[in-house]
Amino acid sequence: LGGKFDTVMMRITDIFLSFPSLVLALAFSAALGPGIENAVIAIAFTVWPPVARLVRAETLTFRQSDFVVAAELQGAGTLRIITGHIMPMCLSSVIVRITLDMAGIILTAAGLGFLGLGAQPPLAEWGAMISSGRQYLLTHWWVATIPGIAILLVSLAFNLLGDALRDILDPRSGQQ
Repeated sequence: LGGKFDTVMMRITDIFLSFPSLVLALAFSAALGPGIENAVIAIAFTVWPPVARLVRAETLTFRQSDFVVAAELQGAGTLRIITGHIMPMCLSSVIVRITLDMAGIILTAAGLGFLGLGAQPPLAEWGAMISSGRQYLLTHWWVATIPGIAILLVSLAFNLLGDALRDILDPRSGQQ
């Protein structure tokens, strides 16, 4: 939309980006209380700012494109241009960004679970498993190690998925 709306939204985004995401997630989760729903809300509050920056940059790129100008000349409204022309163009970048950020999201969720701010028993959560297994680390090391390996493997899988999606969805990597 541009104008004052854009300025206000980017300043709010800057405020969220000025704090480390784990610290911000800890603050939100501590304020909301322990529980899986509150942990998801806290993580969502920390994940959106980089995605918002990416979408804004892509939108500013596409804003002056020929297809947007043609849609405006045909009488398309702002909502129609945003939902029908700009959002589909930004979708691939957002998908790639989120899959690449999933490793950090998983680590944040595990950190909240480790500190007791994530999923509460009897729900299984990797951070909580590591936390409960640390007292047995010298005698039964696998109790804490196996959830840590699961975090590592799932994070690696999301990074590889993000790289593959970037290769597939990047319009600049087409056939020469």
